[in-house]
Amino acid sequence: MRINVLTLFPNMFDGFLSESIIKRAIDSKKVEINIKNIRDYSKNKHKQVDDTPYGGGRGMVLMCEPIFEAVEDLKNKDTKVIMMTPQGKPYNQKKAMELSKCKDLIIICGHYEGFDERISSIVDEEISIGDYVLTGGEIPSMVVCDSVTRLLPGVIEDESKENESFSEDLLDYPTYTKPREYRGMKVPDVLLSGDHKKIDEWRKEEQIKKTKEKRPDLITEIKRKKYW
Repeated sequence: MRINVLTLFPNMFDGFLSESIIKRAIDSKKVEINIKNIRDYSKNKHKQVDDTPYGGGRGMVLMCEPIFEAVEDLKNKDTKVIMMTPQGKPYNQKKAMELSKCKDLIIICGHYEGFDERISSIVDEEISIGDYVLTGGEIPSMVVCDSVTRLLPGVIEDESKENESFSEDLLDYPTYTKPREYRGMKVPDVLLSGDHKKIDEWRKEEQIKKTKEKRPDLITEIKRKKYW
C-alpha cells in the first residue's frame, strides 16, 4: 500500500514514522508512507497556500490551487482521496478495515479555518476522528495511517487482529501478566487453569460484560438480543 499525506507541517510526522510498528512496516515494505508539503505545490512566489475568506470572517482558508495540483500529481487509477475534517463521517474500525484494502491513499490535512469548499470536488471521502476541534489534520491523519497500516497482511499477527477491541463490535477482554497477585488483586483462576475452552468462554463473557458497562452504544439491536 502507498499512502501520501498532504500537510503544511511535514516535520510533525518525524517521530510517528520512525518508531514501533509503523517503522517496521515501512522497513519491510508492507507500506510506503510519503509526507508531502502542500507548499511545494504552490505557484505563488511566497509559497502562499491560504487566504482570507470571501464574505468576511476570521482566520485563513486553504486555497484550491496547491491542493488540486498535489492531488493531480500523486493520483493514479487506484487512488482514494480522503480529507480529514470535523464535518466528515466518524472514523471507526470498520472504516479502517475498508481502507486497508485500498492500494493507494491520499490523505489531505486541513489547517487554519478549513478548506475552500471546491476542494471537496476532488475528494472521495471526508473523515473525522471525533467531535472536537484540533489545530489541524495532522494528528487525525496519523490515526488513520496507524489504524490502517496495522491491518495490512504481515504487519502484526492475524490472531492479534481477530481478538482485539471492536473486532465484533465488542471491547477486548481483560488481560493479566505476572505477578499472580498484586496488592490484593488476583489473576482470575480460570486463566491459570490451562483449560483453553473455559478460558475462551470466560473471555467472551468478559468482552460482553465490559462492552455493556463501558460502551453499550457499540452493541446493535441484533447483538443486544443475543447478549442481553
